[in-house]
Amino acid sequence: MMGLLNTWYSRAVESPARVVLADLGDPRADEAAGRLTDKGLAVVVEPVVDCADPTIAQMVAAARSAGLDPDDPVVAAAVLVRAGHADAAVAGATRPTADVLRAGLRVMGVAPGVSLVSSSMLMVLPDGKAVVFADCGVVPDPDAAQMASIAVSSARTFEQLTGEQARVAMLSYSTMGSAAGARVDKVREATRLATDLAPGLAVDGELQFDAAWVPEVAAAKAPNSAVAGRANVFVFPDLDSGNIAYKVAERMGGARAIGPLLQGLDGVLHDLSRGCTADEIVDVAVVAGIQALG
Repeated sequence: MMGLLNTWYSRAVESPARVVLADLGDPRADEAAGRLTDKGLAVVVEPVVDCADPTIAQMVAAARSAGLDPDDPVVAAAVLVRAGHADAAVAGATRPTADVLRAGLRVMGVAPGVSLVSSSMLMVLPDGKAVVFADCGVVPDPDAAQMASIAVSSARTFEQLTGEQARVAMLSYSTMGSAAGARVDKVREATRLATDLAPGLAVDGELQFDAAWVPEVAAAKAPNSAVAGRANVFVFPDLDSGNIAYKVAERMGGARAIGPLLQGLDGVLHDLSRGCTADEIVDVAVVAGIQALG
């Protein structure tokens, strides 16, 4: 499992990013901050804004006008990144996703060319293989266009963090027409739209998970698919299934879950599960720094 993680850690040591930990004061975040600092993985920034700085003052005024409290550590973290005083931020160990997302949207905004902010979980399996599950934390019931956007964003996240080509499975309870219904139609339409959004992307659907993951099942259920049996990015049809799946893979399957990684903000701000450990905060902070510095 540690191969990919060690690669990230080595990159972080070579070029440590300035990362705001919005949950400082929580024992897990404090432990993570100490480890990030001691190992040279990141320069930890406290979530405090200094209005004596003109750039910060401007961002604070904008945050207030958007109905946010700049003394809120999550808001302060987003302000610091947006103002260029930090490279990335991590929040959510003590706060719900809605608070993190609200600060990100109102302070950072949506990145150019992106229609939707979503999230993904990078799952490092016990054998070291990395896959992405999406959306696991933001969009409750995506329509076809939103599901397509999630697919494209998640493929980019996977490729940025692993250096491998993404192969995206659009998941359903049906494989290539084995069942019918409005929910199946949504996944089929999402697959078509994802192909339109990213013509070079390897994406296929609708696929059941076993057809997407197991080559022998793929050969029987989807023999003409370039993705089936080889997928490494799994896009779920709703938040229920995505969130449940990643937690089952983590808690029963022994996968290491990294995220939720927010996608589509104009800046790097990542969420955390409130059940996270110090190890997980370190992992997400390292990933955030790598993404921020490219």
